[in-house]
Amino acid sequence: MVKQQQVASSMLAAALLVATFASIPTSVHSIGVCYGMLGNNLPSSSDVVQLYRSKGINGMRIYSPNANALNALRNSGIVLMLDTGNDEFSRLAGSASYAASWVQSNVKPYYPAVNIKYIAVGNEVQGSATQSILPAMRNLDGALSRAGLSGIKCSTSVRFDVIANSYPPSAGSFAQGYMADVARYLAGTGAPLLANVYPYFAYRDNPRDISLGYATFQPGTTVRDNGNGLTYTNLFDAMVDAIVAALEKAGAGGVRIVVSESGWPSAGGFGASVDNARNYNQGLIDHVGRGTPKRPGTLETFIFAMFNENQKDGDPTEKNFGLFYGNKQPVYPIRFN
Repeated sequence: MVKQQQVASSMLAAALLVATFASIPTSVHSIGVCYGMLGNNLPSSSDVVQLYRSKGINGMRIYSPNANALNALRNSGIVLMLDTGNDEFSRLAGSASYAASWVQSNVKPYYPAVNIKYIAVGNEVQGSATQSILPAMRNLDGALSRAGLSGIKCSTSVRFDVIANSYPPSAGSFAQGYMADVARYLAGTGAPLLANVYPYFAYRDNPRDISLGYATFQPGTTVRDNGNGLTYTNLFDAMVDAIVAALEKAGAGGVRIVVSESGWPSAGGFGASVDNARNYNQGLIDHVGRGTPKRPGTLETFIFAMFNENQKDGDPTEKNFGLFYGNKQPVYPIRFN
């Protein structure tokens, strides 16, 4: 994960404290958790899979085709989002034969014993590399089809700042043209758009105007979007529905969204505390079974992350997004079902 500032537009902040409508009830829904491996004190992959199963966590994301993790997942029943890794981008985009080789090495030996549901072709890709997203997805889709694995869906995992206007949610649009092309391609393949959605960063960067309760699923704040007539009781829903609006404007309104990362750090920076992290992540688990105001129904979501990773770079919060320590003890109590 390349965590950088993810900011809702400046206009978003102005209305986040408006309180006029009753909150929407939520329901419990088991969701996935991202298994990052940038730590020198983490359990073995087999122990990690056992921990997922013991906690009732039914989905996992890994950020590269790690053989130990893939072997540990065999016959576990856990649904997997498998990343290609950003270092594979140019080769996958430039060579159909390399894409075929990648599938033969990293997918076919494991599937269906490993329940690979999605392949994330890049995570938070930026700059000129974004031009490789679409050709890489095309080559991988072709390779999967030729291997008889067309049920596995290829997409890409995007930062929230692919959205140019996020307030009100109905104003959402893509900031750059390549995203409209990606969205229309996904509409053709039936794959979802994978989106990393972090209310934490929006709150951290504008705490004067964004209420902590609104950012962490606490009751008391509601915002009405006059553009779509809907009411929002939390920032997560507003951010997701801004992506929905952008998909609609791109002519890809039928594309589903899977939240490929979302979480809150328990230490290391402003607003990062055990209480806030527990409120956010438990609120997320309890909420996503209802979906968003624009798209009611189950919203498939992956929490970042399973463990505190002591070898991650960047802001100190990066090391503190985990639900568990490396010794498998919880950072704070949380339930998944």
